[in-house]
Amino acid sequence: MTQTPAPIRIVIVDDHPMVAEGIQAILESYDDITVLATLSDGRDIIERVDDLNPDVILLDLNMPGIGGLSATEILLERRPQSRILILSMHDSPEYISSALSHGAVGYILKDVPTDEIKHAIDRVMAGERYLCTGAQVSLTPDDGQPPREQLTNREQTILLQLAQGKSNREVAASLDISVRTVETHRKNIKRKLGISSTAGLTRYALEHGVLQGTGVQL
Repeated sequence: MTQTPAPIRIVIVDDHPMVAEGIQAILESYDDITVLATLSDGRDIIERVDDLNPDVILLDLNMPGIGGLSATEILLERRPQSRILILSMHDSPEYISSALSHGAVGYILKDVPTDEIKHAIDRVMAGERYLCTGAQVSLTPDDGQPPREQLTNREQTILLQLAQGKSNREVAASLDISVRTVETHRKNIKRKLGISSTAGLTRYALEHGVLQGTGVQL
């Protein structure tokens, strides 16, 4: 007898109750999804993420208190296995690229057809990145080449320390995060920069002035 897979566990974070409730109603119509909670700002999900243990977090960008970008970075440091899918009204390249550089695995606009939200969840659960058509068009420059993702402030800080010769354990101790989190950041830095070795990271840091390090903020 084939065992039914566990439903995908979703948390919706949006400061507009009607939006959150509308998305909840859509998602709860699917048998393979469970909506654990609808929350109103970044601080709420940061405080409750360990208890809720979501597979996917649908996160708005512009919220009072802790906004979506900061919340994304904090959440992924605490729970790197969670998938953050941005649901926003903003289609500018700056918003989209910033969300992706902070660790979001998907970006969909709030005016997409309702079934596209479910499709996006399925794609990110399969380990893929998902951009709705509007986000893809916004991010594609005139030359048709995809832009390189930018490092987040925390990734720049970790790159600086790695380039100074610190081990993952030493970086973790200095930033008060886990070694596993440092390893995740290190992997993301290499992916974004297209660099496969630690020596390559050090060379990049030297060539781009990262080792001067005075402007990097935690």
